Amino acid sequence: MKSAELDKNLPLKLPPAEGLELGGTNITVIGGTGGIGRALSRRLASNGAQVIVVGQAFRDQNVPGISFVKADLSSIKEAKRVAAELPVESADIVIFTTGIMAGPKREVTAEGIERDLAVSYLNRFAMLDEIAPRQGKDRAQSGVKPRVFIMGFPGTDQKAVVEDLNSERAYKRFSAHSNTVAGNEVLVLQAAKRYPRIDFFGLNPGFVKTNIRANLFGSRALLGVMEWLTGFMTIAPETYADRMAPLLVSRELEGRSGAMFNNKAQAILASPSAKDPKHAEALTAASLQLVARAISSQAKGG
Repeated sequence: MKSAELDKNLPLKLPPAEGLELGGTNITVIGGTGGIGRALSRRLASNGAQVIVVGQAFRDQNVPGISFVKADLSSIKEAKRVAAELPVESADIVIFTTGIMAGPKREVTAEGIERDLAVSYLNRFAMLDEIAPRQGKDRAQSGVKPRVFIMGFPGTDQKAVVEDLNSERAYKRFSAHSNTVAGNEVLVLQAAKRYPRIDFFGLNPGFVKTNIRANLFGSRALLGVMEWLTGFMTIAPETYADRMAPLLVSRELEGRSGAMFNNKAQAILASPSAKDPKHAEALTAASLQLVARAISSQAKGG
């Protein structure tokens, strides 16, 4: 995995998060009940935004400006259903933050999808088809397009195994997670072309202190050792949220659809593999097949 390179053609001057005035801004955070998503939701709400969070367990009932939609985002069918019901017509910004890491042994959802793929990528792929055509159509004219931010690890040139996207023929945890990384980056670039009315951006948070790696090593003891060894590289989710909040609403992003950003809110270059038309086409086709299979499998199961 290569390191993301800075994009020197997109320098930004962002104000501190504390001074943002977001009254009247409507934001939806898919995965906003934990980790980075929760930190972003709380940060944005504290600046006056109205935030809808989608996830499993809501812990911010007493935080002004945050409302909750319960969903099991490991289910592609439920993800599509919830996406179709979200009031995104008034949404200025939609942020996808759901994610896990593949474990030592392959796990599948009730719909037959490798769990990391379902949670970290495929639900976003499915939800976007329900959200993008409606997003922002009823909002007041603000002079900027609606925006979608998709979190992954763009810029690291990770390729998907498109002929075995569901890791059925062979399973390796890092290869399985690379499928989600590649999928999310391609999703940003393809959506930017498909929906010109909306600006799409990719986010690479790097190492943030969340539970995303809890499944990676299988053993809690081993996880603890690895977290201690990499502790100097990680930042708190609140720190990340403070850095990114000004970026999310910056007018400097207008018309920059397809841009990617690191955890310092600096623009980074997209991966060469993500820009390869053949790879993108094959990955999109494989994703569509898995979405159809997941929905069919769930329907047959009741």
